[in-house]
Parts: sequence; structure tokens; C-alpha cells
Amino acid sequence: MGSGIFVASAAMGQVLKNNIDELAELKTLPMEKDFVGFNHIPNTNSKIMANTILHKADTRGNANHGWLNSHHTFSFANYYNPERMHFGVLRVLNDDRVEAGMGFGTHPHENMEIISIPLEGDLEHKDSMGNVAVIRNGDIQVMSAGSGITHSEYNKNKDSEVKFLQIWIFPNKKNVTPRYDQISLKAQDRHNKLQQIISPNANDEGAWMHQDAWFQLGTFDKNFETQYKLKKQGNGVYAFVLKGDVTIEGTELNERDGLGIWNTESISIKSNTAGAEILLMDIPMNI
Repeated sequence: MGSGIFVASAAMGQVLKNNIDELAELKTLPMEKDFVGFNHIPNTNSKIMANTILHKADTRGNANHGWLNSHHTFSFANYYNPERMHFGVLRVLNDDRVEAGMGFGTHPHENMEIISIPLEGDLEHKDSMGNVAVIRNGDIQVMSAGSGITHSEYNKNKDSEVKFLQIWIFPNKKNVTPRYDQISLKAQDRHNKLQQIISPNANDEGAWMHQDAWFQLGTFDKNFETQYKLKKQGNGVYAFVLKGDVTIEGTELNERDGLGIWNTESISIKSNTAGAEILLMDIPMNI
């Protein structure tokens, strides 16, 4: 195997150093050391307006390793684009497909909130905290890497691929005790409404993370319209279209498009196709 390949069977247990599941260093100006914000550099393939940035699906980075086909909204591993480093505290938004029986061998993380959202298939998780679990469509997994963990993720199925979103959020506390959380959702709870799936509060609806962030999922009938009010002043919202076509704040979006909006208190959403699905991430723009 070449040094750029990070593939393992479920029998492998060693910690692997790789260039598939790692981040390039996030560089900021000295006066911006406590500010994350958004990317200011004009990108010919992204539309930047006064308070909006549009990332079309076909402008994302792509890494196809055969067993893994991953599309990166932001710089990740071998995909480096200084115009695509983050949106607020949202650092990673990977759209992954893993072939049957394959996966990510045991590898380390620290000081990151890691969210996995399965879209199709079954993903098996094991970690150094002793957790062994399978997450499926309808499940949400949140892992606080904190002071340091190792984990592995595999496609549990031997005859079909697994599709999932891997999302990394900068935490608001460093070196916390690592933890694992997994919940199951009901699809009917997000039909023509936004269902909260993650918040900063352990006693609130959904899972929770170490950040003032709220995630929502929605599935809408054609021509359904709604408003979303941001939870915290100073937060921005990043919308990612899972399926179908929608219009958000007058911008038309198609499947796998992303739209970031800041300096706003609410956004308007309209579904243009039956069964349109979106993920909203209401997140701080500052660390």
C-alpha cells in the first residue's frame, strides 16, 4: 500500500497516521487569532455577497481512493484551498461514501466536536472509550474528542456502500473529558418542520456538543415555506442540501449545495421539490 492510502479491514487495530483524515493548519492573521469568521478571498467558483457565501456542489474538493469517495466542502487532507478553510466554527463538512466492508482504521483526534450523520447503510464505530456501536440512517452520532481519543469507522455491510456526513466543529472548551453520544430520530418529526438534532444543552432536544451550536434537519413538501430564527446573536447559519431543490433567502440551491449566511437574525426557506431535505447548522462565527 502506498503511504497515501488509509484503508483497513475490521481486523486491523493499530493507530494509523494518514493523509486522508487529517487537517491542514488553519492560518489566521495575528489580529484575528480569536476570530474565525468566513473566507474573505473571492473564489471564482463561489458567490460571495454582503453576508452570504455560496458553495455549489461541483466546486467541492474530491478525493476518490477507490474504497472511499469523499467530497470536501472545506479544505481537508490532500485537498487544500485557502478560500475554503471554514465557516465560523464549522471546519469540516465531508460527504463520504465507503465501499462494502471497508473503512477508517484506528486513528487519533483531539479538541474537536465530531458529528456523523448516516444517509444510507450501516456504519460501525469503535473507540478508546470502549464504545462499540452501529449508526444507521436516522441516527446522529456526536463525539467530543477533547483531551484525546482514538476511534475507527467501518462499513458494516458486505454487499453495499455506506453514505454519511462527517462534520467537525471547533469546541468552546479545550481538553474536556472525551465523550460519546448517539441518538435515534423519527422521520415524521421533521416533515414540513425543522427538527433540532444537536444543541449546546444536554437536557435539550437531540444530542449535545461543547459549542453554542444548534443543528436542524427538515424534510419538506413542494412549495412548503418556513422561517428559521437563529438561536444566538452573533451566530451564522450554514445550510447544506441533502436532497432536492430549495430556495434560501432568495438563493436557489440544489442537492449538495452549501450556503453560509451571517449578520442575520432569521432566514427564509422554500422547498422547490417534493421531499427536499436540508441540514441547518446555526453556529458561532467567533471562537
